[in-house]
Amino acid sequence: MKYTLNVNGQSRAVDVAPDTPLLWVLRDSLELTGTKYGCGVGQCGACTIHLNGVPARACMTPVSTVGRMKVTTIEGLAGADALHPLQLAFIEHDGFQCGYCTPGQICSAQGLINEGKARTRDEVRELMSGNLCRCAAYPNIVDAVKQAKTQMKEA
Repeated sequence: MKYTLNVNGQSRAVDVAPDTPLLWVLRDSLELTGTKYGCGVGQCGACTIHLNGVPARACMTPVSTVGRMKVTTIEGLAGADALHPLQLAFIEHDGFQCGYCTPGQICSAQGLINEGKARTRDEVRELMSGNLCRCAAYPNIVDAVKQAKTQMKEA
């Protein structure tokens, strides 16, 4: 079936089966490979994107359910001229080692900030616990989220 999706502010047409996970549409059809495949069952967070500003697991979202929602991937988070404050904070705090989980971590963190959460280190750690990092960069991820939240609040 043919679908027209709003991805990172652009209208994008795809022709895929209705039950195709959004993850594969993004990666294979639209060549937006920042969103990663981790577990395929929504437990690791590597495929986290935003649907209308709310974090969602792309591996568990059939393309047929997306409709007119605004899809934002890691590629769409930054502006044309500069990285997003979360991306900069992850770099500054070494919030990644291999980097595989980083796009999902950043999209989840943006969701927490959008919701007004992530007030304390413990809260960030707890709320980000659905995003797994095999390299165990968790303390640095928490530092990055806290810094970005402060910077975004000040802006």
